[in-house]
Amino acid sequence: MAELKLTNTLTGEREVFTPIDPNRVTMYVCGPTVYNLAHIGNARPVVVFDTLFRVLRSLYPEVIYARNITDIDDKIITAARERGTGIDSVSEEFTIKYREDMAQLNTLSPSIEPHATENIDAMLALTESLVSKGHAYEADGHVLFAVESMPEYGALSGRKLDDMLAGARVEVAEYKRHPGDFVLWKPSADDEPGWDSPWGRGRPGWHLECSAMIRAHLGQAIDIHGGGRDLIFPHHENERAQSCCAYGGDFVRHWMHNAYVDMDGEKMSKSLGNVRTVRELLGHYPGEVLRFALLSAHYRSPLNFSGELLDNARDALDGFYTALRNSADVTPEKVAVENTDAFAALLDDLNTPLAIAALHAAAKTLNKAETETKAQAKGVLLASGAVMGLLEQDPEAWFTQGGEADLNAETVEALIAERLAARANKDFAEADRIRDQLTEAGIVLEDGAGGTSWRRS
Repeated sequence: MAELKLTNTLTGEREVFTPIDPNRVTMYVCGPTVYNLAHIGNARPVVVFDTLFRVLRSLYPEVIYARNITDIDDKIITAARERGTGIDSVSEEFTIKYREDMAQLNTLSPSIEPHATENIDAMLALTESLVSKGHAYEADGHVLFAVESMPEYGALSGRKLDDMLAGARVEVAEYKRHPGDFVLWKPSADDEPGWDSPWGRGRPGWHLECSAMIRAHLGQAIDIHGGGRDLIFPHHENERAQSCCAYGGDFVRHWMHNAYVDMDGEKMSKSLGNVRTVRELLGHYPGEVLRFALLSAHYRSPLNFSGELLDNARDALDGFYTALRNSADVTPEKVAVENTDAFAALLDDLNTPLAIAALHAAAKTLNKAETETKAQAKGVLLASGAVMGLLEQDPEAWFTQGGEADLNAETVEALIAERLAARANKDFAEADRIRDQLTEAGIVLEDGAGGTSWRRS
């Protein structure tokens, strides 16, 4: 079997991936807190780990990919109050929109999508276990994890206990034994959602949720835990503490984290007003362009997201789809993705820039291929694209998608027919007028021996 290497955040080393059970690989990636639309930074881990999911499925007989939905959180409660509705209404609306937006990026559905509110019993059991083992304590209606009870606390993030306060979600409270102690369970007011527990009516802390859902749906130990690097501390550090102290051992073999997305060279933040939602961007670019842009940099490197990046991504995809359109009459040979250069690049710590370079090389080979080798060349390009979630559209659909409602594909085809008729009648002024009309509407015409093809610019 081909050797997959992944960088482990815990060790800082690029390691050979060795699953606990080679017949059943498990991967958990932190999903959305559903109170608002997903922005492009939220989409990066979705696309990165979707690509890894595709690679793993090519290597192993069964891959269980879990991505949770956090549907109980203070942000959701605040959003519901502002809208004068219940949290269920808010979480259901944005869960649906999240799934719609991610589907537009050509991501596969996860194997399991656990919801926090459907796993409260598992969270209570985890909390009780930590209390009974002396790793957690009750104070002022809260149950808190005692960070000093775990000698290795801070190993994932490389932080010392004295530095733990920075980045914590809760303010320091007098009832905490150590400033870094974090909430497992907290009380709920009468007008807040809550569940009965041994410590009174309340709701889970953010970190508790993922640890409990991993245990409930994937088992005591998993192969890969992923997410954005902003989750390393405090979220994943605290997950690791809870699970290791409750169950023993190290519950994740490979920790993986993607780097941040910057916007036009600046950190993306609400204060700068440069946060771009996936839904907003989909109004201007096809989802495949967004996906390609997100894969253009190595997942561990920062990604500078810009209009130029998106335009370059569109141009690259135009080139690939042109190669496929020009070979539309060729039935592709079935090519094992494991034999492609793109797959070899992905095996090397998910090196998507190198895999994209392999796509360019494959398209060039297809363009230059003789008749007897075109089927194999086309198969290589398609197999390489598929493992990256790319090039799965019909080329004609790719070039004709989008556009204004009053200039749909049928209208464009009719205008092209009128232009051809004008040229046949030697009415070149009319033919030029039609071409100019189409150009102004963002339609690029390409005249060739086989006739006139078109695409949207």
